[in-house]
Amino acid sequence: MRRLGLGLLGLLLALAIAFFTLAPGYFDRTMNLVDESGAIAVSDEARALHDTLTIVDLHADTLLWKRDMLDRVDHSHVDLPRLIDGNVALQVFSSVTKTPENQNYESNTDETDRITLLAIGQLQPVRTWGSLLERTLWHGTKLDRAVEGSGGALVAIRDGADVAALLAARGDAARPVGAMLSVEGLHNLEGDIANLDALYDAGVRMAGLAHFFDNEVAGSMHGVTKGGLTSMGRETVRRMEAMGMVVDIAHCSHQCVAEVLAMARRPVVSSHGGVQATCAVNRNLTDEEIRGVAATGGLIGVGYWPAAVCGLSPHAIARAMRHVRDLVGIEHVALGSDFDGTVETAFDTAGVVQVTQALLDEGFSEEEIRAAMGGNALRVLAAGIEPMQGSD
Repeated sequence: MRRLGLGLLGLLLALAIAFFTLAPGYFDRTMNLVDESGAIAVSDEARALHDTLTIVDLHADTLLWKRDMLDRVDHSHVDLPRLIDGNVALQVFSSVTKTPENQNYESNTDETDRITLLAIGQLQPVRTWGSLLERTLWHGTKLDRAVEGSGGALVAIRDGADVAALLAARGDAARPVGAMLSVEGLHNLEGDIANLDALYDAGVRMAGLAHFFDNEVAGSMHGVTKGGLTSMGRETVRRMEAMGMVVDIAHCSHQCVAEVLAMARRPVVSSHGGVQATCAVNRNLTDEEIRGVAATGGLIGVGYWPAAVCGLSPHAIARAMRHVRDLVGIEHVALGSDFDGTVETAFDTAGVVQVTQALLDEGFSEEEIRAAMGGNALRVLAAGIEPMQGSD
């Protein structure tokens, strides 16, 4: 009997080791896919132009996964070597802290959470197992460690001066990559608006108000009630604007979007998604919402996955960008890949030249491509992460 018990204990130990060793990498590999069947041929003209661009991507979920961002891997979408290969100047890294079981675009509650098991399986610090706030603080620590260990190849972006320094440094041969922290859904405030200061101190400079479920701040397009801003949400938007934290309406309900745009004093962004005109999926923006974002001076970050643009080809991305340009002007067009966000794309970040080619194919001028691929985002982010003048 004792031998049987030891054997069972050994089996359980082996299973535990296998789970903690293999499971996190398995989910990363199988949920962040590249399907090159959607890729397009890239011309010498596109490559030459791409090498001269200053590229900004407003959204990637790389921090969610157990990887060293400084090491090149042969799967998923983003690491520093591939950012360099893709000539990306600034990557916004989002902190995802909670996602529901059976996640869908139509209706989700906040009663379940898949990230808890991932946090445990990745052997993250125990404080992150039961706290959404601590998960974001951990993601901030991971990003800080990557910056510190990069030898200057990855630099933190926390204010306008950092953006200026990045651009100056990219004039040299080294061409460092900027890294800015955002969050996907302010449920990580855990109902306490004072935690916004903790997020800011951790480096967060952009925040989506909601993700896949309604929270204490705002209604989600994928929630149950799909309501607007709560009283806490309205105060949160005001505080974000004052402190220099860009307001992101991606995943917000239509009512939430309307209420944010009505009260905005600074440019608002939709960091990743699509437009109803080219892809009639509920999370994508209507023309009225696009006009509202543009009226704030903000940005529409177009995503790369099929549910955002109704196709895998980079031409589908370019068509969505063209619609925004034609509706409100090129100055409101940006990139928002959603890389490493459990999506499938036709290329990883090393292959973002595919978008440059698609924009050329859609008739965008060189000046328009420079704006859409990063110039617009640099302008809005550099100003938006500065504290509002006259605020406390």
